[in-house]
Amino acid sequence: MISTGRLAALLGLLAAFGPLSIDMYLPAFPDIGASLGGSVEGVQLTLAAYFVGMAGGQLLHGPLSDRLGRRRPLFAGLIVYVVVSALCALATSMEALVALRLLQALAGCAGMVISRAVVRDVSDVLDPVRLMGRLMLVMGVAPILAPLMGGYISAWFGWRAIFWFLALVGLGTLILCTFFLPETLPDARRRRVSFLEILRSYASLLVNRRFMGAALASGFAIAGMFAYIAGSPFVFITLNGVAAEHYGWLFGGAAAGFIVFSQLSARLAARLGRERLFNLTIAIIAASGIGLVALTALGAPFLAQYAMIFLYVSLLGIALPLGTIITITPFPHMAGTASALVGTLQFGMGAVAGTIISVLHDGTALPMALTIGLAGSAALVARVLLRE
Repeated sequence: MISTGRLAALLGLLAAFGPLSIDMYLPAFPDIGASLGGSVEGVQLTLAAYFVGMAGGQLLHGPLSDRLGRRRPLFAGLIVYVVVSALCALATSMEALVALRLLQALAGCAGMVISRAVVRDVSDVLDPVRLMGRLMLVMGVAPILAPLMGGYISAWFGWRAIFWFLALVGLGTLILCTFFLPETLPDARRRRVSFLEILRSYASLLVNRRFMGAALASGFAIAGMFAYIAGSPFVFITLNGVAAEHYGWLFGGAAAGFIVFSQLSARLAARLGRERLFNLTIAIIAASGIGLVALTALGAPFLAQYAMIFLYVSLLGIALPLGTIITITPFPHMAGTASALVGTLQFGMGAVAGTIISVLHDGTALPMALTIGLAGSAALVARVLLRE
C-alpha cells in the first residue's frame, strides 16, 4: 500500500487540476479580452464554460471509474487534457477559447472525481477525514500559487504561456500517476452496469436525503466561491486598481485561510462530530455572505468587503472535505458515481453563479456580492430543509 503522505500528494495534485485551470488565468482576463477582441462578459464566459464542462464530465468519469477501475479513465482524461490545453494556447478567437475550455474541463475533471473515489476506496485502512484534510492541504496550495504564477507568466510571456504551462503540468501528472498511483478498485468490486442502471444509481442518490442535504449545501457554498472567482478579477483589478501580478496575493490570502481550516477539520470533527461541525460551518458561511452584501451595498472600504470574502472562502476548507465525506461514505459500492454527482452539483451551481455574474455585470462590485450572499444563504436553507 502506498504511504498516506504520497497518496495524499498524488490525489491532491489530481484534485488541484480544477483550481489550477481556473485560477491561473484569472489575472490575464484583461489581456485575453484585448488579444481576442472580447468584452469582460465574453472572457467570463470562458470560465462559465469550464464550470459546465466540469459538471458534465464528472457524470461520465464517475461511472466509468466504477466500471473500469480508477487508472484507465484517469489516464485517458489526462492525455486529452494535455492536448486541449495546448490548443487553448493556440486559440485565435474568443469563441474558440470558450469551446476549448469546455473540452479542457471535460477531460480535466477526471482527476477530481477519481481522487475523491480513491479516498473512499482506501477508507477501510486510512482515516478518510484525515486523508481528505491532507488532500485539501495539497489542493489548497493551488489557489495560492496559481494566480501568482499566472500573473507573472502573463506579464512576462503573455497569456498563452499559461496554457502551455498547464499542458506541461498535465503531462507531468500523467507520468507520476503511471508510476506511483496504484489501482485502488480491484476487479471484484467493479460495477459492470448498463446505462439504465447508471441512471438508476443517480436517481437513488438524488432522492436520498442524507446525500442531497450535504451535497446541495456544499454545492451552493462552493457556488459562492465560484462567483468570487469569476467576479474578483474585475472587482480587484479594474475597480480597485490592484496590479495583475499582485492580484494573486489577495486571492492567495483567502486560499491560505482555506488551507488552515482544512487542516483543522479532522481535529474539530473528532471533537464536535462531522454533522454538527458541518452544520455550524454552513451557518457561518451564510452569515459571511450576507455580511458581504450589506458592506458592499453600504459602500464599505474594500478591505472590509475582502474580510467577508476571506471568512467565506476559508470556511470552505471545513465544509468541502466534510461535505464530501458525508455524501460518499454511505455508498461504498458506488463511490465513483456518488463522487461524480457531488462534483456535478458543485460545478453546475458554479456555472450558474459564473453566468449570473456575467449577465448582471453593471460596472460595480454588487453583482458579485449578491451572488455570493444568495449562494451562502441557499446552502443554509438546503441543509436545514434536508436534514435527516
